[in-house]
Amino acid sequence: MTVAIEKMTLEEFLAYDDGTDKLYELENGELIDMPSESDINQRIVSFLFAFLLGLGVPSYRIRIGVEIVVSGARASLRIPDLVILSEELAIEMDGASRSIVLMDMPPPLLVVEVVSPNQEKRDYRYKRTEYAARGIAEYWIVDPIAQKVTVLEWVEGLYEEKVFAGDTKIESSVLENLDLTVDRVLQGR
Repeated sequence: MTVAIEKMTLEEFLAYDDGTDKLYELENGELIDMPSESDINQRIVSFLFAFLLGLGVPSYRIRIGVEIVVSGARASLRIPDLVILSEELAIEMDGASRSIVLMDMPPPLLVVEVVSPNQEKRDYRYKRTEYAARGIAEYWIVDPIAQKVTVLEWVEGLYEEKVFAGDTKIESSVLENLDLTVDRVLQGR
């Protein structure tokens, strides 16, 4: 849901406090009220976090709730479900007072969005364009509704798309030795 106020700059958004615990993204200068996550979406993200730790990704490079400034017609900021930072970005963010990736910082290596009902267009279209413009090496769209995982790999300035479903193993250029099927991800176990 869009909150009805005038267009905001990034600086206004970063200083914004409505006195509630609501979570907002900024889309072309407009506050977007983020709904609570479903149980399956939370299970998927928790599973992926634990799985990545098991793969040997250091915990200080895995983030839930990190904000990423992206380009748009006006100021835009996204909060992906899960992010893997590069070593360089993790070092740059170390000790920051807010977990935010600004435009002058290196992009994350991997961003994962878990699709929520009625949010498909945002995850498949808008965020795809924004994350591509940001140069994020890999973007996963985990879709429990359509029962698939779409992996977008950054190749020569564009995302190349691979779609995985069922007991198919997910392929990743960022995560070596990935032995993970779509079914396991969607079950969150």
